[in-house]
This record gives sequence, C-alpha cells and structure tokens, in this order.
Amino acid sequence: MAKSSKTEEEVPRQINPSTGTEGSPVAVPESASEESVELTVKKKLTALFTLQAIDTQIDKIRAIRGELPLEVQDLEDEIEGLETRIEKFRQELKDLEAEIAGKKVSIGESQDLIKKYESQQMNVRNNREYDSLSKEIEFQTLEVQLSEKKIREFTAAMELKEETVKQIEAELEERRGDLEAKKNELDDIIAETRKEEELLAESSKKQKAAIEGRLLTAYQRIRENARNGLAVVPVERDACGGCFNKIPPQRQLDIRLHKKIIVCEYCGRILVDSDIVSSVEPLS
Repeated sequence: MAKSSKTEEEVPRQINPSTGTEGSPVAVPESASEESVELTVKKKLTALFTLQAIDTQIDKIRAIRGELPLEVQDLEDEIEGLETRIEKFRQELKDLEAEIAGKKVSIGESQDLIKKYESQQMNVRNNREYDSLSKEIEFQTLEVQLSEKKIREFTAAMELKEETVKQIEAELEERRGDLEAKKNELDDIIAETRKEEELLAESSKKQKAAIEGRLLTAYQRIRENARNGLAVVPVERDACGGCFNKIPPQRQLDIRLHKKIIVCEYCGRILVDSDIVSSVEPLS
C-alpha cells in the first residue's frame, strides 16, 4: 500500500495552459488559426482596395482638367510663336524701308552726278573727254535704273509681308480668344472640383495611415509603374482587372481564401475577389 501511495505522489499533475486549471490541455483548432490569418489578410486587402478607390477618384478629377492645362499651355506657346513671327516681320519691314530710303538717296546722288557730267560735256576740249563723261552718265543712269528696280522689289516684298502680318494678327486674335475661353473653363473646373479633391486627398491620407509601411510602399510603386494608376484590381471574368490576362482557377481560389496577398504574375498588380470589392462602399 505504501508503494502504491508513493507512485501516485510522483505522477505530476497536468495543468491546462489555457485555463490555468488541472486537466488535459485544450487543443486550439487549426481552423481557428486559419480564420485569424484570413481575417488579417482580408482587412489588409480591404484597406488597399479602399485606398485604390479613393486614389482612382482623385485621378478622374485630375483627368477632367488634365488636358485643359496642356491645351492652355499649347495655346500660350502658339501665341508666343505668332507674336515672335509678327515681331520678326515688322523688323523686316523696317529693314526694307531703310533699304528703299537708301536706294532713293542713291538715285538722288546719281541724278546729281548726271547733271554734273552733262554740264561738263558742254566745256570739253576733245572727243576723249566727251566720251569719258558719256560713259559716266551712262553708268549713273544704269545705277538709277537698278535702284528703281530694287525699290520696286522691296515695295512688293513689303506689301507681301504686310499682308502676311495682317493674317497672322487675325490668327493671333483668334488664338487669344481661344486661350481666354480655355482659361475660364479651367478655372471653372478647378473651382468645382477643388473641394471634392481636397476631401478625397484627406481621405487618402487617412487611409494610408491605416496601412502598414511595406504594403503602402509596394502599392505606391505599382501605381507609379501602372499606366492607368491601378495597383489593386479585382478578378473579373477570370482575368486580371488591370492587364486582362487570364487567372488560373487554382490561383483564383487562393485569392478568394484570403490566406495571403496575391499579385498578378503578368503585371504585378494586387488581386482581390468580389467579396473585397462588395465590402468597399463606392465613392459618389
């Protein structure tokens, strides 16, 4: 009997770590651990898809006016180019006026020389002097004719340039009107969307604060590399919602199980299932 009592004392009592009481430990079901992982991943995916929805709305607002600033810039550049052309033509007109004035002076000088030579011919002493003066008169006459021809050419060029300047000025006036209209349109859009964009930007900032740094960095990197700014996309019609490549059935099942974050093997975007999409309220 004593031996039996000693054996009973040596047997250690089992303590349940879950309750702190005596008895066999309660095994935690494996399914409970999986549910915890699924819940954590699902929350992360929901947070990422919510952020994507907010950022997409901001992108749409910026896209509405995105083309207008470019159009305004193009018009401003075009107007500057037209103004430069007009200034260039006006300078050329001034140069032509100076050329014409110079030719008129040359004509006057040549005519004075012709009169002088004709007067000297009246007092020549021999035929050689007379012929020499005749050649000078002929040369100056040719100079007058050449200058008159140049004046006609310069005058025609001026008329053509003046007509061109009028056409450019008309085009410039039209472009200035277009610029004013585009600027007014841009100002109206900015005024209409400024408040909404500011609210969305604040929501995006708050949503980013709720996402762990590693995931947020990956999200931002994917958005920068994606042409349409989509980093988190749903699986639609068995395909990636970003690049539209087919997703294998097993991979779709993995996405629905929410055990880990899965990216598209073709474009690298983060993939979510319809449950995640439906859990995020659409932005108005």
